[in-house]
Amino acid sequence: MVAVGLVLATAAAALHVVIFWLESVAWTGSRARATFGTTPEEAETTKGLAFNQGFYNLFLAIVTVLGVVLHVAGTTTVGTTLVLTGTGSMLAAALVLLLSSRAHRAAAITQGTLPLLAVLALVVGLVS
Repeated sequence: MVAVGLVLATAAAALHVVIFWLESVAWTGSRARATFGTTPEEAETTKGLAFNQGFYNLFLAIVTVLGVVLHVAGTTTVGTTLVLTGTGSMLAAALVLLLSSRAHRAAAITQGTLPLLAVLALVVGLVS
């Protein structure tokens, strides 16, 4: 079950890299605007905020992938701690979005499903 958790954590990290790209690199482009439902004017106005937020997503992905690599390399305690820190933070952010914005519930569920499954699989795998 730990292996399943690590695969799910890696998938969650990959999703957060995509979110980073959309928010920090492609924010004013048509694809990002369609994804986030912003007008060109709104995208331009919020460009700085999105840039910063995108890096939060990237850093969570990096911590998670580093944890997976360390876990697989045999440094299981540190690796597991980093994976749970990264995916737990992703999940917490998704919960904040879910509870704070009815309009963004679908995005919150998309953002939080893989981290939730990763955390559950890791914890079940570690206690069994």
